[in-house]
Amino acid sequence: MSLEIFPPLMFAGLALILLLGFPVAFSLAALGVACGGIAIAMGWFPAGFLAALPLNVFGILSNDLLLAIPFFTLMGCILERCGLAEDMLDSMGQLFGPVRGGLGYSVIIVGFILGAITGTVAGQVIAMAMISLPVMMRYGYSMRYSTGVLAASGTITQLVPPSLVLVVLADQLGRSVGDMYKGAWGPAILQVLLFALYTFILSRLRPQDVPGIPKEARTLVGWKLWAKCLRGILPSAVLIFAVLGSMGGLPGIDHAIATPTEAGAMGALGAFALAALHRRLSWPLLNNAMASTMRMTAMVVFILIGSRAFSLVFQGVNGGLWIEHMLAALPGGQLGFLIAVNIFIFFLAFFLDFFEIAFIILPLLAPVAHKLGIDLVWFGVLICVNMQTSFMHPPFGFALFYLRGISDTLAKNGTLPRKIESRDIYLGAIPWVAMQLILVAIVIFVPETVTALLDKEKAVDVDKIQISAPQRAAGDEAAPERDDPSKMFADEPK
Repeated sequence: MSLEIFPPLMFAGLALILLLGFPVAFSLAALGVACGGIAIAMGWFPAGFLAALPLNVFGILSNDLLLAIPFFTLMGCILERCGLAEDMLDSMGQLFGPVRGGLGYSVIIVGFILGAITGTVAGQVIAMAMISLPVMMRYGYSMRYSTGVLAASGTITQLVPPSLVLVVLADQLGRSVGDMYKGAWGPAILQVLLFALYTFILSRLRPQDVPGIPKEARTLVGWKLWAKCLRGILPSAVLIFAVLGSMGGLPGIDHAIATPTEAGAMGALGAFALAALHRRLSWPLLNNAMASTMRMTAMVVFILIGSRAFSLVFQGVNGGLWIEHMLAALPGGQLGFLIAVNIFIFFLAFFLDFFEIAFIILPLLAPVAHKLGIDLVWFGVLICVNMQTSFMHPPFGFALFYLRGISDTLAKNGTLPRKIESRDIYLGAIPWVAMQLILVAIVIFVPETVTALLDKEKAVDVDKIQISAPQRAAGDEAAPERDDPSKMFADEPK
C-alpha cells in the first residue's frame, strides 16, 4: 500500500462506518486510532506523532469559546419550556388568521422569533406542531403545506443568531462569533421572506389550501390582542438584543463588551427571569433543562474528541494535501469550488447532522477556501444555510421525524381528526427544501447578503504613511550608549 492512496481509503472507511449507523463520535475515534496504527507500521510517521492527541483533546476541553454552547443550550431549553411558543402562536394566529394563509404567516414569524430565543430544532418543531397543527387541520389547511411550514419554520433556528451552529462554525473557521452572527442576519431574513412569498403565491393560486379562519373564531380583538402579541415578543426581543449586542453580533455594533461565553451566561440568566415572568419557573422545568443541556454538551464534546483523533491521523498521512489538490483543481475557481462543496454537503446532510459536518468536514475544507481567497465568514454562513437541509431531507430529516412522532401522538389522543401519512410529510417538505437551496444559490451569487452587514475594514493608504523620529534639542549631549554601540557596556564589570 502506498501513502498516496491511504487518505482516500480513510475517507471511504469513514463513509462506510457512518452508513452502517454506528455512533459517530466513537466511530471516528476508533477509525482514527486504527489508521494511526497502520500508518506507524508502514513507517509514514513515528509513534510519537500520536502523542499530540492527548494535548489536542486537552486543547478542546480548555477552549473558552465552546463554553458558550452549554450556556446557549440552557437558555434555549428554559425558554422553550416556559410557554413562550404557546403564547406567541396563539396571539399571532389570531392576528393573521383571517387572512388567506394567515396561520402559515404566523408559524413562519413565530418560528423566526423562537429561532432567536431557543436555538433547538426539536423543541421548536414539537411545540409549534402541538399548537398549530390541530388548528390548521380544523380550518381546512392542506396537510402537505401544514407539515412543510411547521418543519421548515423549526429548522430556521439553525441560521438565526444566536445559533449554536454559528458558534461551532466560528470556532472551526477561526473567526469571530460576532461576525458570524452579523453575517447570518441577511440570509435569515431572506429565508423568512422566501417562505412568506411562497405562502402568498399559494394563497393566490390555490386558496383552498390555505384558507382564512372566520373572524368570529377570535377570542381577542383590538388592543387586547396587540397587547398579548407584544407581551410575548418584547421581553424576548430585549433579551436577544442584549445578548447579541453585548458580543457585537448586531449590525452597526462595532465593539463587543462581552465574550460569547459571557453573553451566553447573561442569556441563561435572562431566560430564568423570563420564565419567572411567565410564572413557569419550577424545579421540574429546571431539572429537564439541565438534563437536556448536559446531553447536548456531552454529545458535542465526544464528537469533537472523535473528530480530532481522525483528523490528526488524516493530516499526518497528507490527507489535507489530498483534499486541497482535489478541490483546487476543480474548474471554475472559487465558483466551482463553492458549487462542488455545497453539493457535497447537501448529500452528506442525508446521513450526518450539522455538528458532525462541522467537526469532520469543515476543517478539511476551510484551508482550501482560504487559499482560494474566499471570505471565511461568508463561507461559514453559506455552509450554515446549506446545513439547514439536513433537518428537512426526506426521508432522513430529523425535523420530519419529530413531526411524524408528534402527529402520531396527537392522532392517538384525539387532538387530530385523523392520522397524518408519512407520504404527506415527505412530499410537503420538498418545496421548503427547494427554497432553502434557492437561498444557498442567492448567497453564492450575491455575497453581499452576508458581507454587507459586516464591519468594513479601514483601508490604509501606504503612500500617506509618515515615519518621524524625535529631534534632539540643541545643546543636549549625546548619550554615548545610544550613539556608540561599542560604549553601551563600557561601565559593566568584566
